[in-house]
Amino acid sequence: MRALVRETRLDPANFVLPLFICPGEGVRRPIGSMPPQCQLSIDSAVEECREIKSLGIGGIILFGLPETKDELASGAYDDQGIVQRAIRAIRREAPGLLVMTDVCNCEYTSHGHCGLVVDGDVDNDATLEWLAKSAVSHARAGADVVAPSDMMDGRVAAIRKALDGAGYAKIPILSYAAKFASVFYGPFREAADSAPQFGDRRSYQMDPANAREAMREIALDLEEGADMIMVKPALAYLDLIREARDRFDVPISAYQVSGEYSMIMAAAANGWIDLERAMLETLTSIRRAGADFILTYFAKPAARLLA
Repeated sequence: MRALVRETRLDPANFVLPLFICPGEGVRRPIGSMPPQCQLSIDSAVEECREIKSLGIGGIILFGLPETKDELASGAYDDQGIVQRAIRAIRREAPGLLVMTDVCNCEYTSHGHCGLVVDGDVDNDATLEWLAKSAVSHARAGADVVAPSDMMDGRVAAIRKALDGAGYAKIPILSYAAKFASVFYGPFREAADSAPQFGDRRSYQMDPANAREAMREIALDLEEGADMIMVKPALAYLDLIREARDRFDVPISAYQVSGEYSMIMAAAANGWIDLERAMLETLTSIRRAGADFILTYFAKPAARLLA
């Protein structure tokens, strides 16, 4: 009877699994703070994608770890870059799987910040050209969705203009519209090798205290041409997922980020909570708050439980 009258349901199609793509062959390098997640070489990612597709998971989002980094994030918009090559391989070997790409620069810059650094700070407007070039490069490689996560003002408009001008008018933009300067990103910076070498990202990521500003950021990104929006992190911002759901009639996603995942995994490893119940309860809470789909490292085990 509980199942019959359940108001909020989970389905593997609601999940998007983040993958970290690294150089090499046959690589499955464990991420210490995020067990059992791994950095994957392209061939290993292809194997992973075949399994992901078989589980009915909604899609993947790719993050790249380039062989070299520089101050201009050149690997981010190189047509032979790590993510671009991964897209083509996954398209070829796991056809039909939805492929999203993270559009940012922090994994590609030698300093770890999300844009061009001028006088110790990120130059917002100069960074837009990098982001637009990256999005076009990902679309050219075969990405289904591009997802800018940098939090530069005006990036959605710049990306939309560049995509349209390059003949990719049908490629949708999933904007990290309400992305907060959160403590819960810690393990991700190990996974993506993207920790800033100086300062922090509070000059361009949002203050966790500001709900009204989050709604303005979402509205601005939609005006600029975003097709879908994201709230990140998820669990500490369920109220903002709900507010966004009530205000905006577009697909809304939420990112259950690395710190949220790692806390659950650590507590379960110590026998303090039941892993399977915690996994499904938190994912259900994000869906109940109003997210249409969830970026989560629990995608595979949750999909198996729901099968």
